[in-house]
Amino acid sequence: QVQVVESGGGLVPPGESLSLSCAASGLLFNIYDANWYRQAPGKGRELVASIAPGGTANYANAAQGRFTISRDNARKTAALQMNNLTEDDTAKYYCNLHHSAIRDYWGQGIQVIVSS
Repeated sequence: QVQVVESGGGLVPPGESLSLSCAASGLLFNIYDANWYRQAPGKGRELVASIAPGGTANYANAAQGRFTISRDNARKTAALQMNNLTEDDTAKYYCNLHHSAIRDYWGQGIQVIVSS
């Protein structure tokens, strides 16, 4: 059974940092792109950052320079380090594992609230 579980969310004041983790099991993690999406209240889900199996990373404009995505294929984990958070980063964050020839897998999401 495939499981994708996020952890590390919470409430932080503006300007602070937060690290999210995604732990996968039940699949060949090292063949999937690992992506972080987020969905703010009243808005659609948007891609924040992605990392290919070999480590090539891409970022949305809003994340560029502040967020860092990483992965550990041996541990089947992906992480998103978020620095200098603003209230606009408040959202539910989702870990997504994507392979073009196989179905996507999603975590349940984890809440990040940036507020003073």
